[in-house]
Amino acid sequence: MEQFVINGGVPLNGTLTPSGNKNAALPILAACLLTEEPIILHNIPKIGDVITLKQILQNLGVRVEEQNDNTWVVHAKSIVGHTPDTDLCRHIRASILLAGPMLARHGQLKLPPPGGDVIGRRRLDTHILALEALGCKIEGTNPFKLTANTLIGADILLDEASVTATENAVMASVLAKGTTTLRNAASEPHVQELCHFLNSIGARISGIGSNMLTIEGVNALSGGEHTIGPDYLEVVSFIGAAAVTRGQIRIKDSAANYLKMAELVFARLGISWETDDGDILVPNNQTLKIIPDLNDVIPKVDDAPWPGFPADMMSIAIVVATQCDGTVLFHEKLFESRLHFVDKLIGMGAQIIMCDPHRCIVQGPTQLQAETLESPDIRAGMALLIAALCAKGESIIRNINQIERGYEGVDHKLRSLGAHINRV
Repeated sequence: MEQFVINGGVPLNGTLTPSGNKNAALPILAACLLTEEPIILHNIPKIGDVITLKQILQNLGVRVEEQNDNTWVVHAKSIVGHTPDTDLCRHIRASILLAGPMLARHGQLKLPPPGGDVIGRRRLDTHILALEALGCKIEGTNPFKLTANTLIGADILLDEASVTATENAVMASVLAKGTTTLRNAASEPHVQELCHFLNSIGARISGIGSNMLTIEGVNALSGGEHTIGPDYLEVVSFIGAAAVTRGQIRIKDSAANYLKMAELVFARLGISWETDDGDILVPNNQTLKIIPDLNDVIPKVDDAPWPGFPADMMSIAIVVATQCDGTVLFHEKLFESRLHFVDKLIGMGAQIIMCDPHRCIVQGPTQLQAETLESPDIRAGMALLIAALCAKGESIIRNINQIERGYEGVDHKLRSLGAHINRV
């Protein structure tokens, strides 16, 4: 099995361009099932989860032609069967995104339980309730047997602002009869991008960017062309890596407009950046000093649905805080296993107190020591890689497939910035 060997303590310097947003690419690939006409997608990130979803689509009869590594032509003219590959579905959470488009266009799907990151319980109830409201009948759980003679628009209140449930409900609604009102909808950037993509091929979705979407059903969608936007989570990861290694980098095409809350949170850790015509400039003169709340109270960083601080950024922020002067409380509200990776940071010398499965207190700065590491999920894997970049000595990260499920060519990008990282 391949692994990364990292010699830490080297400042990152240079310029990089982030890859396409994984969390936008996955639902947009699934949405290609909604039309018989070809879709040209640019800036597709060549990462594990996207490749797995591509294989699932191909097994269903979808033609995927790679014009180059990052431009694909997806043509779902004819579908073979209604049961995606069970083993492939076990590898990614995004397999659940097949439900909405397959029901909308084909009326049935036998879906194995989705897999994905080991970060705690991830409910499917919101998906099921939304699809049932549109007229879907559901039997069993392993696999789920979904059928719908006709999907009918409905007024739906999601019981939680789930990103993938919102995406599934939107994709099911665009070809439903009548109008669907989707309340308590997620509004993350990738949800917005999916809606804009669907509108570009003939859907009628309004309220994009808010928590209430209105979808007027249409008879059919056309072909089209779309460029996947930059991955703002990758951008934040490299900002964190530059800060803790005392480096200076420019991130081109940075999706800076989606980083306002990240900018507020990182400012509380003594980290700032500048924007320059769509680029982000991270200087090497960061204070790395935690700013207390009023009356010198220990500050708290917690995650929340958009436009709150994204849960996927918590792991990165925790590692960054180990290199900052002061004390900060992190409260991860969404997943009870997200913070399990903190034990590995403690093993590297970080001063972290686990209060409970959802909260930890970080006291910094501490000089992290090299360690042999493994990761339970994508974001924790990237966080541990950042820890290794600022640690003293040679670290090894073993299961790098976890990182590469969400980050394209991360070792190449880091080497281009001067990092001492090798794949062996």
